[in-house]
Amino acid sequence: MKRYDCLKIAADEMPDALVITTVGGAAAEWNALRPSDGNLRCRTLGLVSSIAMGLALALPNRRIVGIDGDGALLMNACGLATLAWQKPANLILLLFDNSIYEASGLRPTATSAGTDLIGMARAAGLKNASWATSLEDYRNELRKAKERSALSLIGAKTESGMEYFKTWRDLPAFEYNEVENLYRFMRHIERVEGKRVVPIPGPKH
Repeated sequence: MKRYDCLKIAADEMPDALVITTVGGAAAEWNALRPSDGNLRCRTLGLVSSIAMGLALALPNRRIVGIDGDGALLMNACGLATLAWQKPANLILLLFDNSIYEASGLRPTATSAGTDLIGMARAAGLKNASWATSLEDYRNELRKAKERSALSLIGAKTESGMEYFKTWRDLPAFEYNEVENLYRFMRHIERVEGKRVVPIPGPKH
């Protein structure tokens, strides 16, 4: 499967979710499919699930989505146990496993040698963790995750290699400024939730 096709389904199914994306092509593809101030790109590999969990716990009535890759998730595998412990019911994690470190040189990850990240998640206590094996299956898994209102992790084995990366040329330019992205994301939360996130500058007492 192509990650872009899976993300297109996710954009159709969850147009209003707050979304945390990992670095690399996943961020560019998601922002091309659903440009929004409700997207936050996580610069540090491994922290998507942790940031998404914190956001889900802070905003229990809002759908939160984390878009992660195999290389990134492997850098914070211990976070799976924390997710299973906290069980934020409004969080859906989308894992794309292309068996390479896409954003840092295309080196193989442990999944290229057989590591099963969904198996690891289940062993950590995530009961609703499953692989989707086709686009139809992916849409069905997403819909089940939305309906069950429980922490869910959906994995997909996706294409990699230079031929797939060439498709990025057809995407709109992804202009990214880390500080601006964070600021706009927080302001978006303030608008949709009616909660102040960014303090108003004022005199110190």
